[in-house]
Amino acid sequence: KLWDYSPLIHGSFPADSVVKVRGEISKYQGNDQLRISKIRLVNDSDNVNMDDLVQSADYSGEFMYEKLIERVKAFSDEELKKLVLHMYEQRKDVLLTWPAAYRLHHAVRGGLLMHTLSIVKLCEGVCEVYPFVNKDLLLTGAMLHDIAKTTEYDVGASGIASGYTVEGNLIGHLVKGAMLVDEAATELSISREKAMLVEHMLISHHGEPEYGAAVRPMFLEAELLSELDLMDARVYQIAHAIENVEENGFSSRLWALEDRRIYKHETKQDSTKVNLE
Repeated sequence: KLWDYSPLIHGSFPADSVVKVRGEISKYQGNDQLRISKIRLVNDSDNVNMDDLVQSADYSGEFMYEKLIERVKAFSDEELKKLVLHMYEQRKDVLLTWPAAYRLHHAVRGGLLMHTLSIVKLCEGVCEVYPFVNKDLLLTGAMLHDIAKTTEYDVGASGIASGYTVEGNLIGHLVKGAMLVDEAATELSISREKAMLVEHMLISHHGEPEYGAAVRPMFLEAELLSELDLMDARVYQIAHAIENVEENGFSSRLWALEDRRIYKHETKQDSTKVNLE
C-alpha cells in the first residue's frame, strides 16, 4: 500500500522505469487493490518485451535498422555510404527504440526508424518514376533528416518522449542534424560539396520557415524529401485519427491538421499497419 512505502526499505524507482512486483489483489470498498509484497526493477533475465507494455512501431527496431543498413551498403556513392553508416553505427542503441515525435506523428517506441524507413521506401518509388533523381543523395537525406531527434527529446526506458531537452528547445533537430553531419563529414574527410548538400536537405526539410525550416528546399532531392516527409507524417496522423471512429463518422478536430475533422468512409482496411517488408 502506498502509505506503507519507504524508499529506504523498498527502493526508489525513477519515472518511466519498469518494475516487477509480487503481491495479491483484494477488494477495498468494492474496488480492486493491489497489495505489493515485493518490488524491483526488471532485469535482462525477466525477458520483458517493452513492445508489450507501450505503444510501439509496427516492426521491431532491429528489423527496421537492418533494412536501412542494407540499403546504405548498396549505395554506389562511397562518401555518402561512409557518412550514413558512421552516423547510424554511432547511435544504433538509441535508434532502435527512439520515437519520432513528442506528441504528433510516430510518437511511439521505435517510431523514428518506422518514419525513416517509410520515407526511404517512398523515395525508392519516386526514383523508379524519375530516374534522373540522385537516389543515393535522396536516401541519405531521408535516413539522416531526423537523426538529431535523438538529442531533441527526453526519452526513458519506455521509448516514449516525456518532453523536450534544453538542446531540443534551443537548437532543434533540423539545425542540430546539420551540425552532426558537418562534424561527421569533417572527421571522415567527406567532400565539402557533398556534405553541404546533405546539410541543406536537413535544414530545409520542413519546407517553410513558419514550420521550422532554416531555408526553403533549393534543389530537387531536397524538395522531394520535404514533400515525402510531410506525406508520411500526414498519412500516419489521418490513419490513426480515424482508427477508432465508426464508419461514416468524423474524428475530433486535429490542430496539427489545420483543425480539421477527418471523415471515415466505408473501407475494408482494418489496420493502420504499414508495409515495410
